[in-house]
Amino acid sequence: MIGSFNAFGVQAQQISQTVKGTIIDKASEKPLAGVSVTVAGLSMGVTTDAAGNYTLENVPVGRQRISFSSIGYKPVSIPEVLVTIGKQVILDVSLEESIRTLNEVSVTAPKARKGMALNEFAGSSARSFSMDEVTRYAGGRNDPARLASSFAGVSSTNDSRNDIVVRGNSPTAVLWRMEGVPIPNPNHFSTLGTTGGPVSALNTNALKNSDFYTGAFPAEYGNASGAVFDLSLRSGNKDKVEKTLQLNMFSGLEAMIEGPLSKKKNGSSFLIGYRYSFAQLGQQIGLQFGTDAVPRYQDLIFNINFANSKLGKFGIFGMGGISNIDFIGADLDSADMFAETDEDTYFKSRIGVVGIKHTIDVGRNSYIRSVLSYSYTSNQGDGYKYYDSLPEREYVTSQKTENTGLRFSTYINSKLNARFTVRGGFLAEQNGLDTYLETRESRPGWQIMRDYDGSSWLLQPYVQGKYRFTGKLSLNAGVHGMFYTFNDASAVEPRASLSYAPDNTKTITLSYGLHSQLQPAPVYLYQEKMPNGVFDQSNRDLGFTKAHHYILGYDWAFAKDWRLKAEAYYQRIFDAPVEKILSGFSILNSGADFTFPEKAGLVNNGTGSNQGVELTIEKFFSKGYYLLTTASLFNSKYKGSDGIERNSTFNNRNVLNMLAGKEFKMGNSGRNVFTVDIKMTYSGGRYYTPVDLAASELARREQLDERFYNAEQFPDYFRLDTRFGFRLNSSKRRLSQTIYLDLQNVTNRDNVFVQRYSEVQKRVGTVYQVGFFPDIMYKVQW
Repeated sequence: MIGSFNAFGVQAQQISQTVKGTIIDKASEKPLAGVSVTVAGLSMGVTTDAAGNYTLENVPVGRQRISFSSIGYKPVSIPEVLVTIGKQVILDVSLEESIRTLNEVSVTAPKARKGMALNEFAGSSARSFSMDEVTRYAGGRNDPARLASSFAGVSSTNDSRNDIVVRGNSPTAVLWRMEGVPIPNPNHFSTLGTTGGPVSALNTNALKNSDFYTGAFPAEYGNASGAVFDLSLRSGNKDKVEKTLQLNMFSGLEAMIEGPLSKKKNGSSFLIGYRYSFAQLGQQIGLQFGTDAVPRYQDLIFNINFANSKLGKFGIFGMGGISNIDFIGADLDSADMFAETDEDTYFKSRIGVVGIKHTIDVGRNSYIRSVLSYSYTSNQGDGYKYYDSLPEREYVTSQKTENTGLRFSTYINSKLNARFTVRGGFLAEQNGLDTYLETRESRPGWQIMRDYDGSSWLLQPYVQGKYRFTGKLSLNAGVHGMFYTFNDASAVEPRASLSYAPDNTKTITLSYGLHSQLQPAPVYLYQEKMPNGVFDQSNRDLGFTKAHHYILGYDWAFAKDWRLKAEAYYQRIFDAPVEKILSGFSILNSGADFTFPEKAGLVNNGTGSNQGVELTIEKFFSKGYYLLTTASLFNSKYKGSDGIERNSTFNNRNVLNMLAGKEFKMGNSGRNVFTVDIKMTYSGGRYYTPVDLAASELARREQLDERFYNAEQFPDYFRLDTRFGFRLNSSKRRLSQTIYLDLQNVTNRDNVFVQRYSEVQKRVGTVYQVGFFPDIMYKVQW
């Protein structure tokens, strides 16, 4: 039974809700009994039971700070916990065991946990983010990837896609994981080899706090050279059935239900959510999406957790989505450079992931966690072209890709003592791929660009450990391996991070990591027909692109609710694919589009470098407002086979984000709130290779002037978003409502998207990004 102390009654008429969760040891993940849980400013608190569970009843609605403390563990304080009447708050926390030496003084002040990575082995360039942040910040579109663009070191200057650029790396350098295993590109309208898309297929209402890494990540993460999204699904409420209905212009119309699987309330739970596109209705009322084509999509997500037993704890999770869009030339504006009026293009995509997870205790301080998953993605595109000499449209492009993934991940985690924790395991991925692309656009006859049907394995063993020399000094170190059966490429990657905390407010970190990554599948499989009729398929022999990461970080909680974080980094990239002939081409510049360069005969001789400094100043929510400022100064360069150093496509050089929000309580009870949020983003423009107009006219398709790789730069990017909302808590029912109007790009600035050649207009024109756009959301929970 949960013990309580000083649980003075909260007035019955005050609107309140229950906050509950489980407290575990961060290293061993074993439940902690006797942990004190209190709410700042209120005379209420409880202690956890033998299973580590706690329940705080009658917590007033609003944003609360909740603290956790236990003898022998470092105390933790969680700010900005949002409590509403319509849904119970589930707040799970892990505590780190204290280490003391004779010369050290015990630190008792609670440490704020906002932004700290959840992974025990995380070092520099890591932070967690909450789903409250995803939905709170202006301009976010309920998309975790767009939330990440507010963090230091990250830029996203493409309003039509959620690709993110981390420290000058290509968007393809990002790894997405869910529940401990890699997942395919989690976006609607995604294409082979990319990591972003126009609309996220991730339902933020089903996600819980997750980690995001921008460099030198721990040894358990592989096949990524730029960043890692490590997502976790939220467990359903194990005690009570709860429902959510939501309508949003981008994420669509949504219904979600969660609750206990058994009336016995034995800890089992379910959560399931479904979303359907709202874009078509939005266009019918006059809203513009940057193109007249109507995107149609829907997705499903679920997470089922069974009660703990002698065989361990089992769970089943999954997500799936379908999407399609048609660009009909006759329906497009003749002045629109986004698509050609003499072309019809049809595109559809599918994504599905299902997995079984299992955790079992081994002894007092160890556990084994395993996940078996299967994924399926497909996309199909057909293109037709109208020629003046022909009465009917001509079929010119046929593309179809099916990708399957069978993944098995397992590791054993053991807390050997208070100082030393070790984790070792492996990930095995079988990737099946059936892909075909042929075209006769601007070519004599059909040309097969890609034709492959087969499978390969990517094997990734790893081991890592954390040793705390003292309560102030600790070391994370490990090694990660990769072996790719497709062409027998292999890599061994050491990782290490040293952390020193002179006091409870400051932390200094020094990190290093060697990171390797596969090439995007379209690059491996592109083939070119030689004059003798034989296809050049030498791209299949390409090895990994590799990068050394070096990071120095400083984190300082310089005042109550305030935090300053600064990092300096250097990345040395090598073995990047470039052409055999002397040119300025490098694969490091690709990945922010739906297609990849059509280059055969590539070799791993390219290099690059990313270096910069980042600053984050953040005020956690208190006294009714929050502030977040992130600034990045960086330089991203590369060398092609000609040995000339050039600006990379993603060398924006500087990025500045400023976010702020204020909440105003309404009425005498204060149960309802009016919110105002604002976000300003400024970034340097991207570098690009100009279009060769004469060559494009001759080829009847766009041709870049490869004499001037990345010789020109787009104008600077600027965007201002504002959001106005209401959070309403019913006084008569367990029901809460959230309404907001998100005014995106309120200055209607014409930010450049790309310059492209139009065959219809016989000219090179500028395609601009989305102008002023109002986004709306309505959510009700009960």
